[in-house]
Amino acid sequence: MKKVISGKVREVYEVSDDQLVIVTTDRISAFDVILPKPVPGKGKILNAVSMLWFDLTKDIVPNHILSDDLGDMPAYFQKVELEGRAVLVKKLNILPFEFIVRGYMFGNMWESYLSTRSFCGHSIDGEYQLAEKLAAPLFTPSTKAHQGHDEYVSFKAVGDAIGQEVTEKIWEISLKLYKICYNNAYAKGIIIADTKFEFGLDQEQNLVLADEIGTPDSSRFWSLADYEIGVSPKSYDKQLLRDWLLNHKVNDRTPNAKMAFDDVPDAIYEKTADIYHECLRRLINDQPI
Repeated sequence: MKKVISGKVREVYEVSDDQLVIVTTDRISAFDVILPKPVPGKGKILNAVSMLWFDLTKDIVPNHILSDDLGDMPAYFQKVELEGRAVLVKKLNILPFEFIVRGYMFGNMWESYLSTRSFCGHSIDGEYQLAEKLAAPLFTPSTKAHQGHDEYVSFKAVGDAIGQEVTEKIWEISLKLYKICYNNAYAKGIIIADTKFEFGLDQEQNLVLADEIGTPDSSRFWSLADYEIGVSPKSYDKQLLRDWLLNHKVNDRTPNAKMAFDDVPDAIYEKTADIYHECLRRLINDQPI
């Protein structure tokens, strides 16, 4: 099989002129670095959660999933170790942006709010505390950098690049996707504080939802039971790992940080695995992995 992409988490193979197979691994990254050890079961969890949301939102926008049955894929992928990890998808012309919807004041948005009261082309009215729910979710797209870091861009900049009409359509769809995922997760004890979506165009120029959706890797998941305004909430994602690295003086501006990444204790990997599994259990009714 021809491997066309080897990403931080996913391996992408071209299996025909119009189809790909995506394999989700257990790799984990932080600050754009792939860590030396995997998180057991993480790839299956990401796949299972994405498939939940793809099915739940298919009436809002078509998605790229063709099948998650290995029997529908070339023999190369019909291996027990790929069960629950591989999906057959439609090949798309992927748009060069990540479309992020934010429902809470946190992260880069919080930092920008403190200094400028604006973010990503939005003027932010009202007084907010850390982790407070926004009056309405904000659409905050970013570039997809092949090297270096993604950069937040305005709605106008996206429209200038891919067309105003399709940008408005993506904005409308993204807010609908966020709402249905947010409400579903909230009922199960998880707050989706923010999440990203990716889209592509098929051969007929139809807009199609791609990549992953609503996973602990593509979203900021908080525990509803522990949520408190003004406090950094308990996360159901890889924040534990990022916090360990930050506490050991590693961040995305740290040069020559390899030793610190190599020194992450096994206990941090194990706790991170527990967090991913807890997220899955909450969202998918204790489905085993």
